[in-house]
Amino acid sequence: MRISGLRAGAVAVGAALILSACATTPPPPPGIGGVPAHIIAAVSDPARPGADTARDAAMMPSQLLAFAGVRPGARVVDLIPAAGYFTRILSKAVGPRGKVYAYVPDELTKLADREPTVAPITRDPNYANTMLYVRNVSDFVVPERLDLIFNGQHYHDMKSPILGPVDMRKFHAQAFAALKPGGTYVVVDFGGAPGSGARDAASLGRVDLAMVVAEATAAGFILTGESTILADPTDPRTGRYQEGVAGKTDQFVLRFMRRR
Repeated sequence: MRISGLRAGAVAVGAALILSACATTPPPPPGIGGVPAHIIAAVSDPARPGADTARDAAMMPSQLLAFAGVRPGARVVDLIPAAGYFTRILSKAVGPRGKVYAYVPDELTKLADREPTVAPITRDPNYANTMLYVRNVSDFVVPERLDLIFNGQHYHDMKSPILGPVDMRKFHAQAFAALKPGGTYVVVDFGGAPGSGARDAASLGRVDLAMVVAEATAAGFILTGESTILADPTDPRTGRYQEGVAGKTDQFVLRFMRRR
């Protein structure tokens, strides 16, 4: 995991706070290659459909959830879950004592005029700890305090006309308030050209990493980590993203923490 020098100070502060926050929390059981056993088991769940497991080589869910620090018993929001690829894995990773809110933008349900594609998962007894939650993203709120907000490849959608776009200042303030002190906010998305901001969000499905960092830290979040597990430095960032195919799109993975 590589962290750029420009953000080293913020990461150092965040790391110190994390050590303090986790001092009394027992570590999860050991797994393989730094991935805890409960996450390996969640990804290996035989109930996952073939369409999901076929994406694993490109998505690297074990490493992503390990980097996010997903633990048994956690309260998690899968933000804009689409068909529920991460919802299923998160459900098994947090276990029966945990909870996963599949947070679907009401802006999308009004446009689609049908039930969300993730809805059948939240009705499946195999994922009894999941709950469908439909609400405008700008008015982000959930019934309880959270350990993790996970945004898997949809920050660019929040910057697109299809969602308004979302009032990101308001969203981040609400997200900050929804997290427990020391809670985690993870953003995975397709990298845009440096300095492009949200210019290519609708046309290419890309956003500039620096803009995401600026918007989250302005709300009080501390950047505590940046992973390169989905990075592709050969991507010129001039075409629409192509997930899971030859010429894989460069993706960034950012981890923030709500300070205490």
